[in-house]
Amino acid sequence: MRPQSSSAKSRPAASQLEARSKIWCERGGELVLSEWRVDLLAAVGETGSLSRAAERLDVPYRTAWHKLKAIEEHLGVRLLETQSGGRGGGGSSLTPEAHELIGRFRRVRQGVSELVSKRFASEFADWLG
Repeated sequence: MRPQSSSAKSRPAASQLEARSKIWCERGGELVLSEWRVDLLAAVGETGSLSRAAERLDVPYRTAWHKLKAIEEHLGVRLLETQSGGRGGGGSSLTPEAHELIGRFRRVRQGVSELVSKRFASEFADWLG
């Protein structure tokens, strides 16, 4: 049964209404992983540099460094391989564990998104139909 109200006609079209969700992981009440932290890690892999990744995400280098170190400490795994400057300059690359972490987190995020969309459509079918 579709709810009737004077505002029913002013509702946006169903195609404009979408459910959204965010996920993050905590351990002992402390943030370990989030979409932003995983995106930062991926940006390091794409740019080859923590400093360029920080610029891309518009955060100070120090903040980015602390966030990635916190993930490493909480998970007990190394995520970055770093090379000091020199002739070719320095840089960072992702460890195999970092690549795996990014892939797993993004698969979970996609799965949660799909579940939320299905549940939303089920719960609001009479309003959206």
